[in-house]
Formats: sequence, C-alpha cells, structure tokens
Amino acid sequence: MNPIWSFLTNLISPVTNLIDELHTSEEEKLKIQSEMFKLQTEITSKVLDYEKQLLEAQSNIILAEAKGEGWLQRNWRPLMMVWFAGLLGMYWFGVTPPNITQETLDHLFTLLEIGIGGYIVGRSAEKIIPQVVQTMKESK
Repeated sequence: MNPIWSFLTNLISPVTNLIDELHTSEEEKLKIQSEMFKLQTEITSKVLDYEKQLLEAQSNIILAEAKGEGWLQRNWRPLMMVWFAGLLGMYWFGVTPPNITQETLDHLFTLLEIGIGGYIVGRSAEKIIPQVVQTMKESK
C-alpha cells in the first residue's frame, strides 16, 4: 500500500470512529460524518493530483532521455534491464561467476522487479489517475 494512503487512513480512521462514539443526536453525527467525508475526499483528490504530477515528472525525465541526442542517453535504462535479466537468467541456468553472492542476486532481482513493475505501474497510472481526478472533480 502506498505510504501516503496508509498515512491518510491512519489519520482519518480514528476520527471517524470517534464520531461514531459521540453522544450527540443522529443529525449532528451525520453532519460531522458528512464534513469528514468532504475532507477525506478533498485530501484524496490532492494526493491524486500530487501523484499525477509526480508521475508526469518521472515520465518527462524518461521521455527526455528517450529523445536525447546520444545513443547511450536513450538506451541506458533498457540496457540495464537486459543486463540484470541476463545475470539472473545465467544464475537460473547455473552459469554464474563464483563471486556473486545470494545477496547480490537478491538485489538484482529486486532491481529487475522495480524496472518491470515501474514500467507497468507507470503506464497504468498514466492512464488511470487522470480519469480518477476528473471523476472526483466532477463529483464536487
């Protein structure tokens, strides 16, 4: 789970639980819950806007590299992923240098997961977040 979402959930949940325990009329409880929901929606919208801006910035960096003048500038990320995948493939086929430790292999696998996962998540978020933000703005 995203740390920002965890923080928001941990921040808002005790307040909503407290509202349920208040000794006030149902009308007052509903009014307070309504205000909390509005606040939660507003915060969620701002977090989504922030994440969208962050993804756009990351995307712009990658696009700038991909459109760069030099061959190495355009291809260093894909080359690193191919290199890491090759090293892991060699390990699985039993062809590894004697000085590669299990810890190093774990780090290579983690880097490969981040590289592939980052691409998949980035592409998905690039398509989904603008729709979610638009839906939340329309519901206001």
